[in-house]
Amino acid sequence: MTWRLGKRTILTGLAGLPLLLAAVAYAEPIAIPSLNIGVGTATKPSDVAVTMQIFLLLTVMSLAPGLLIMTTSFTRISVVLSFLRTALGTQASPSNQVILALSMFLTFFIMTPVWQQINKEAYQPWKAQQISQEQAMDRAVKPIRKFMLSQTREKDLALFVNLSKLPRPKNAEEIPTLTIIPAFMISELRTAFQIGFLIYIPFIVVDMVVASVLMSMGMMMLPPVMISLPFKILLFTLVDGWGLVIGSLVSSFG
Repeated sequence: MTWRLGKRTILTGLAGLPLLLAAVAYAEPIAIPSLNIGVGTATKPSDVAVTMQIFLLLTVMSLAPGLLIMTTSFTRISVVLSFLRTALGTQASPSNQVILALSMFLTFFIMTPVWQQINKEAYQPWKAQQISQEQAMDRAVKPIRKFMLSQTREKDLALFVNLSKLPRPKNAEEIPTLTIIPAFMISELRTAFQIGFLIYIPFIVVDMVVASVLMSMGMMMLPPVMISLPFKILLFTLVDGWGLVIGSLVSSFG
């Protein structure tokens, strides 16, 4: 009974996250209500059930940023930018804060059409009291599922379907959201590592050329990284590296 209640509450939280995000993004400014939480003695079983639901819902909401990150384009973008910084060899430049901020705003840019669809089909009808809360949640999760499925490999999806021991689904609608999310995550990591490998190639060539030249000149005590770093930065700047990387990342979600 406890597992069923927890699973149902988690699914409700997952379905409500897109709706909540649309509400925050498109709602008009409202007054912040006060909330009082107290500890008392339960007089009937239903009080315990409601308390458990509130506890699990608060737990899901505390994980909301992570859930939103794992169901959007943030993972691929942040991993690729980290690979780029490592390939350049610039140590902590750009800093983690800059990479995370750039990844977040690129995520907003890429996910805006999805969130606009949620706002149009789920949040606005629910706000106008044309549909119920459950219907709004069902409509809100569909664009997210569609986005994740479009970026997920069939092999990764089949892996988690088999691991969950579910019957073979006839279509995408029969695949649970909790099965799609981990498949989407590992697909994003695989794509990010592929892009990172391609980014590394030109910088490795520069490092090899510089190391060969230094060895031929007998400068074995001079670190090749000290000489190759300015050339890598110059090469990256001349070819408009940021534009190429960011343009390729955004296009990869098309």
